[in-house]
Amino acid sequence: MEENHTVVTEFELLGFPTSPELQIILLLLFLTMYILTLTGNLLIIFLVVCDHNLHKPMYFFISNFSAAEIGFTTSAVPKLYSSLIMIKTTISLNGCLTQLYFFFAFGVTEVAFLTIMSIDRYLAICKPLHYSSLMNTRTCTALVIFCWITGFFWIVILIALVSQLAFCTPNVMNHFLCDTSPLFALACIRSYTTELFCYSFTSTMILFSFGLTCTSYVFIIRTILMTPSTTGRQKAFSTCTSHITVVAIYYGSIIFMYVRTANSEASLDKDKVIALFYSVVTPLINPLIYSLRNKDVIKALKKAIQYKAK
Repeated sequence: MEENHTVVTEFELLGFPTSPELQIILLLLFLTMYILTLTGNLLIIFLVVCDHNLHKPMYFFISNFSAAEIGFTTSAVPKLYSSLIMIKTTISLNGCLTQLYFFFAFGVTEVAFLTIMSIDRYLAICKPLHYSSLMNTRTCTALVIFCWITGFFWIVILIALVSQLAFCTPNVMNHFLCDTSPLFALACIRSYTTELFCYSFTSTMILFSFGLTCTSYVFIIRTILMTPSTTGRQKAFSTCTSHITVVAIYYGSIIFMYVRTANSEASLDKDKVIALFYSVVTPLINPLIYSLRNKDVIKALKKAIQYKAK
């Protein structure tokens, strides 16, 4: 019993325990996905910066979303790779809180950008005559700054609360990164008030953003359906399908993760798989959706390749 009350300042990350052969395969797979994620998102940022045809509010927001994606997945994967290479992967309490901060900060920033992007599409389709005046350079810059500031300051309260908890042995964290659920499970004394506040805090932000995004698309779809021209409807839908796809994938996973409490060991096992999906797989899918389904981006990419070939 004495061991169970030993306060710890270091955690062992369980990761995905499996055979050495499978760990090597997983390492190569996840590393390849990470490299492709970096390449895809950096390519989007490069094209938006360099191609004047992409100097539009929508692509300005997409490029910043890609930057947040890079930070989000980069904050998660180092310990994942470490757990696949090393027999025992540890992280200090301060390192854990630092990873948790950046993981949530970039995640909240992404949510903010998805919301702003849905509002941008609403104005472009439902208020086309006022779009240019409403979404001018000054407004777009202010919105981007707002998203980044919101992401990195909103989460400070949650991190401050978690940092007040004391953690005891056993110090094995059933995850490949530091997240709130496995941290709460290792607390010496479960503070359900803190847990409830943290879950309510994140749930409010996620559901508010999701609700605002859904509301925007309800008006967008209604406006599109009222468009008499078939060509006009197809063009309007084509500008929104990429964003809707990303919204569905992203919100589907984070709502499952954070809009409820999950304390059982079985729940933690599920959380680990879901976290792997939205921290490693989703950041890879998003640039593919934005590039392969977007004629302007494809055109800019072809132009860049042709210029490089000269």
